[in-house]
Amino acid sequence: MDMNTIEAVVRTTDPADWREGDAWLAGGTVLFSYGSTAFGPEPLRRLLDLGSAGWQPVTVTADGLEIAATCTVAEFYALPDKLAEEGAGTEDWPGLDLIRPCCDSFVASFKVWNMSTVGGNLCTSLPAGPMISLCAGLDGTATVLGPGGSRRELPVADFITGDGQNALAPGELLRSVSLPASALSSRVAFRRLSLSNLGRSAVLLIGRLDGGGQFTLTVTAATKRPVQLRFGSLPEAPELASELEAAIPAGLYHDDIHGLPGWRRDMTHRLAEEIRAELGMPAGAPAEVSGDFWPPQPAQPPQQTQTQTKRGA
Repeated sequence: MDMNTIEAVVRTTDPADWREGDAWLAGGTVLFSYGSTAFGPEPLRRLLDLGSAGWQPVTVTADGLEIAATCTVAEFYALPDKLAEEGAGTEDWPGLDLIRPCCDSFVASFKVWNMSTVGGNLCTSLPAGPMISLCAGLDGTATVLGPGGSRRELPVADFITGDGQNALAPGELLRSVSLPASALSSRVAFRRLSLSNLGRSAVLLIGRLDGGGQFTLTVTAATKRPVQLRFGSLPEAPELASELEAAIPAGLYHDDIHGLPGWRRDMTHRLAEEIRAELGMPAGAPAEVSGDFWPPQPAQPPQQTQTQTKRGA
């Protein structure tokens, strides 16, 4: 879409350069789809372009992963194979198995994959944002830069505050998301449902069983913002259902053409029980699976696979 209100594009990563009428530009897949008046009553006048930031897409440390806001979906999708080839010592991080199904949940073309960014997906803050699901499900921490050199950190689960809403103040910039090694080394389970084949996620749940036996369930897509439930050990089915009911009031379930609130509630409970049952079995044991999934993908960069038109961002 042409953005005919834009008067200038400024290459910068400094929040001090922001002024009223500006928007941060990373991949631009949302900005150029929705237009310059879709994000507020006043049209945008300038784009602050992060394209030349030069931030390392993903950094591996003993503490976990740091994902730059400008990391593209294509780069993120390729990460598990890249880490294996480099012998990065991440073979004991089962949480990496969530990357590809979450990237697949974008359901868009390889062209979008190569432009859309992890940070852009978080900042758009739609309930179905799969990078929100992944980063919240792995207890990610968002690093936010602000004017005057300010810097703050908050959990991704708290960064998203509602449908299309987040905790960013005017001029603030999402710099990166950190995923802790403690979460990456946990056993994980993934479930997703859509009303149509290759449709937008209407329910997306991630379960995690930590080394100490603690169970974390993260509900996204079905709700207007991420909802997390934590248990000291794997709960029994009635306890999990009761805690879900208490944690998610009826008004928190999302309501749009991709699913009615009542259906999203029922499917949330169904998938949560599947996750609980799966993580209660020995690793690798066959589990009941509902939802729409794709087979494992070949170990090649998405930009070289132009037939992947059903996958993406």
